[in-house]
Amino acid sequence: MYKYVINPQVNKALFYKQCERLEKKMSGIVKKRLLEDVDGALIQIYEHPRGEIDVYNDEQLDELYLRSEFDLRPYLSLIHI
Repeated sequence: MYKYVINPQVNKALFYKQCERLEKKMSGIVKKRLLEDVDGALIQIYEHPRGEIDVYNDEQLDELYLRSEFDLRPYLSLIHI
């Protein structure tokens, strides 16, 4: 599993911008469900032919980050706001 920190603090506006950027720029990505935890954390799940990508606005860790089943370094321009 790969992890990429987008912002060192939670940020709901950046969370949605990051999701929008992935949806518009990454071919083959399919948006699945948006999960909201009781603490307000948001998790957007995506499927890609190479594996799952999840965008987290994690209240407990106080971070906005992506977790992916495959290396996203070739897509760095897509994962930085």
